[in-house]
Amino acid sequence: STEAFAHVPHLRHLDLSSNRLRALEENLFSDLAELEVLLLYNNEISSVDRTAFENLGRLRKLYLGQNRIARFPLELLRDGSRLPQLALLDLSANRLHSVPVGELQALPAWLRDRLYLHANPLACSCPLFQLVARGRRRQLSAVVDFLEELRCLPPAAAAAAAPVGILSLAGQQPLNCSEAREAVLEAHLGDSVTLGCDTRLRGVRQRHWVTPGGERVLEEGGNGSAALLANGSLQLRALRPEDAGTYACWVAGPLLNETLYVELLVHNFTLHGPHDTLNTAYTTLVGCILSVVLVLIYLYLTPCRCCCCRGAEKPPAPRDDSINSSVLSTTPNHATGVPGEPCRSRSASATGPGQNGRFKVGGTPQAPPRHGAKAQRKVSDPDSVSSVFSDTPIVV
Repeated sequence: STEAFAHVPHLRHLDLSSNRLRALEENLFSDLAELEVLLLYNNEISSVDRTAFENLGRLRKLYLGQNRIARFPLELLRDGSRLPQLALLDLSANRLHSVPVGELQALPAWLRDRLYLHANPLACSCPLFQLVARGRRRQLSAVVDFLEELRCLPPAAAAAAAPVGILSLAGQQPLNCSEAREAVLEAHLGDSVTLGCDTRLRGVRQRHWVTPGGERVLEEGGNGSAALLANGSLQLRALRPEDAGTYACWVAGPLLNETLYVELLVHNFTLHGPHDTLNTAYTTLVGCILSVVLVLIYLYLTPCRCCCCRGAEKPPAPRDDSINSSVLSTTPNHATGVPGEPCRSRSASATGPGQNGRFKVGGTPQAPPRHGAKAQRKVSDPDSVSSVFSDTPIVV
């Protein structure tokens, strides 16, 4: 019952394994503020209340293996607020079909080192493969000690299909998972980055970083562009091309030492480079479109000067008070013209006699009698008129 431990507030170890517990009720262990180890494996637990482990600020080891838990109790690990001292969580041999891979990968390595998930019917996926592959590369106990039992069910497999090893998913169909690179950061020139020293050791007494150039960055300070933070991370400011390379974090624990390697890739362009390139391409495209529009305006909206061009190609013909003078000239060419009269009327009225008031395309009208001072004018070329008017004869 919820009041079973009210009279033992100083209890440090509690073993309730191999019973027939089916559920963990709310605030079940809240009276055990000094509890450090809790064994609940080999029961029939299928539901865990979110407040079942409240007020267990000193709990270091929690064994929930060999039960019927189908949902991963992520609240036990998130932010470290519920169980701040927890260093071991055993969820093996339960009924977990999926786990929050992204959030588990963000946990510190010292906690993932004791997070046991083997012997669960997990669904195969590439993120799950990468989580296990990183654990093997880091030699985490939860992966190395139970490598053969870390298996998953292939997608769309029959109910009787046998599970496969999670690490065997590399390059195999149908998932064809690829190896994820460990601790590789990418940055641009001028950026500031922080390299994390994700050690699996707790109670670290001393740590320092070694740059690709062999320079040591100690706790008491940095070398100007590099500084060691309080949590053991290395901060690099105003990245330069020579900052690229492999950084080593040397950690001294209470029992053994560990060295971590972080590879940093520095791209030789700033973060705003691609945007500038896009803006330049966009400006070039707009310029090309504008040029095409201007060419079209010049070709189709400017006044036609074909008559003048054609007149320049052949010798000028004799000009007189003819059709051309009434069409192409801006001022009247004879005294008998009526100001403001349309060009077509002038063209028709200027046709020679004997043509029954019609203008004959292709023919040369007879020159009218020459009288007065205007007798020196010549008859224009009728071909130039055909470029202005249509081929249909004009009838007045």
